[in-house]
Amino acid sequence: MDRIWAPWRMDYIKSSNKPGCVFCQKSQSKKDKKNLVLYRGVETYILMNLYPYTNGHLMIAPYLHTSDVNELTEIANKEIMQFARDCFNILKSKLGAEGFNFGANLGKVAGAGIDQHIHYHIVPRWGGDTNFMPVIADTKVMIEKLNNTWERLKPEFS
Repeated sequence: MDRIWAPWRMDYIKSSNKPGCVFCQKSQSKKDKKNLVLYRGVETYILMNLYPYTNGHLMIAPYLHTSDVNELTEIANKEIMQFARDCFNILKSKLGAEGFNFGANLGKVAGAGIDQHIHYHIVPRWGGDTNFMPVIADTKVMIEKLNNTWERLKPEFS
């Protein structure tokens, strides 16, 4: 069996045991760069995924701590869609994304890693991005450090 060293996974495993909601904590903190927050709206905010599927994997989360889409206001719903459109355009422009996966996993059985606080994923995609590594080695290759991607994207959200 081949092993690939991925020490960042331990951070993820340990973080799942921390008390409180990561989305609430990040929304209340003023340390946007540390928390990879790109933009703050009236009822929602945009942040980078700390454990991304691909480079540029973004999320949109409401400030309201809820897992029920019926509790989101019309303002929050409008912001989510407006922000998604803005993210698509920025990711096309800055990272050359050719397509996107966009949506939410609602509930543990649907694959939500954090099911108590709804959040929407925007995963940029490129032709050929499903190369041999995920198929053969069950491994993804990230081509840029998260902080470098944040630095490239942040000016576009200002």
